[in-house]
Formats: sequence, C-alpha cells, structure tokens
Amino acid sequence: MIELTDEKLKLSLAGVAVGFVYGVALRLMYQVFPHALENSWVMTFSFIVLMPFAMGVVTVYVAELKERQRILTWIFLPWFPVIAALLAMMLLLLEGLICVVLFAPLALVLATLGGVLGGVSGRFIRSHRAKTASLACVLVLPFLVMPWENQVLNTRDLRTVENTIDIQAPAAVIWRNIERVPAIRTDELPSSWSHRIGFPNPVEATLSHEGVGGVRNATFTGGVLFLETIDVWEPEHRLSFTIRAQTDQIPATTLDEHVHVGGPYFDVLRGEYRLEPLPNGTVRLHLLSRHRLSTDFNWYSHLWTDAIMSDLQKRILHVIKNRCER
Repeated sequence: MIELTDEKLKLSLAGVAVGFVYGVALRLMYQVFPHALENSWVMTFSFIVLMPFAMGVVTVYVAELKERQRILTWIFLPWFPVIAALLAMMLLLLEGLICVVLFAPLALVLATLGGVLGGVSGRFIRSHRAKTASLACVLVLPFLVMPWENQVLNTRDLRTVENTIDIQAPAAVIWRNIERVPAIRTDELPSSWSHRIGFPNPVEATLSHEGVGGVRNATFTGGVLFLETIDVWEPEHRLSFTIRAQTDQIPATTLDEHVHVGGPYFDVLRGEYRLEPLPNGTVRLHLLSRHRLSTDFNWYSHLWTDAIMSDLQKRILHVIKNRCER
C-alpha cells in the first residue's frame, strides 16, 4: 500500500498549484485580450470541456513526477484546483454563483478524467521526451480547438418545457388568475433551488387589453421584464403568447452575462397556458414554455436550462393553484 509521505504531499500541493494557475490563466485571457479571442472564451467547448480536463492532467502529472500516488489521488486531487479557481473567479467578480453552479459538476468530472490520464502518463510512459510531448499537447489543445469550434460545434436548439398542476376550482376562476397575475408576495412562492443560485423571482403580469394583440408585462425581481404578446386567446381554454425580453433594461448585476436572457446563448421565446377539464371536476392547468439555446455544448447546457425553466414554472403554477382554491 502506498503511504502519504511528506514528499507525496509536497508533490500533490505542487500539482494543485500548477493546475490552479493554468485554469485561472485561461480564464483571465479573455479579460486581458478580449479582442484576440472570438466570442466569449468562457462559453466555448475549449474552455468548458478541454480546460478542466487539462487541469486534471497537469495536476496529477506533477504529483506523479517523483513519487507514486494512490489511485484515489488521481481521481480527487484535480478537484482542488478546479474548486479553488471557481472560488477565485467569484471573489474577483468575474463569475456569478449561477455560472459556477452550472459549470462545476461537468468540470469536476472532466478534471477527474484528466487526472487519470495524467496519472497513467506520469507512471507508465518511460520516455521523458514522450511524457513532455504528451503533456504539452494536452495543455495547448484548447488553443488549437477554439479558433474553429464555433463553426463546427455551435448549434441552435429550441427547447420545450411543460409542467402541469391539478386545481380544484372552476375554469373561469383559473382563467382570471392567468390572464393577469397580481403582485406575488414572497410568502406565496415555494422554496426554489434556481432562485438560490441567482435566478430572479416572478413579481406580476399585467395585461394591456383582452384578446389577441394584448400585451402582458411579466416582471421579475432584479429589473427583469418580458413583453408577452398574445396570439391565441380562447377564454377558459387556452392563452398563448410570444415572449421578448427587454434586455436593455436588465441590470448587469441581475444575471451572469453568460446566462443573460435574450443574449447570444439563451432566450425565452414563447409561453402558453392550457386548461384541461378532468372527469372528477378538477382542472389540469398546463404551463408550457419554449426557449432557445445556442452554445457549443448544448448537450450539457440544456440539462440546466430545462431544469431552471421547469422549476420556475412549478413555482408559478403553485401560486395560481393556491389563489384559485382560496
């Protein structure tokens, strides 16, 4: 059994330090050279996927230089530079909590995969030249992929999220509570993980006039405003509308720039309420939304956007149900 000696501890700390410096340096590149990098460096496959992988490789590779480390070290040691780098970015106000939470699970998994590769490379590749070449290839890989990835990997997905709730109230009462939503008190809203990481609370929805063409002003905390133009008006049955975020009115501090509603990566496009009478006399209220997702890694980011939209819709349905049943 391999024991943890002072030498092993020093090498592990050295690996963490090197991995941390590498990760932070890549994140700061966009701040220092914003015009030298296309789009936002931190919203690329190179940064989101290849950077934490490379951090894991270099962290464990350095730790394996002179002393054999335990396999558990390969797995968990890369987490330390990743977590430290994320905390540093928050302290420097370069990333908000919502971005850190969304990025962290993927980054930790990729760092572990990189750590295993770094451990295998450091332990089993005998040639010093081959080791150095392998490490160099991994470290420069983000810079090699970034210039062309947007043309190959970027996709535009339209995602639909639907939630339902059963309400013990007449359809007429439910309709009155969805065409307009009077100001929501904080104590009416259920607890929410998405709000805890930074997504704003719904406040109210006003209506300019009834019928097709009417405009709902849906406001959220933090100055977030959506203009919802009604295109389907079927009283006590269906209410559907297009959504346009007033991006110029949303303060920069409300949402992280990388999850900005109406921005290049994410936007909410449509919403719909539908009332479905049930045989037992209750009404099933459907709330559906459609949003756009445009990143180089939609295969991961859609898990979060779908979950956030679903959490928001459940909270709104909860408020409507309680109001109608009172």
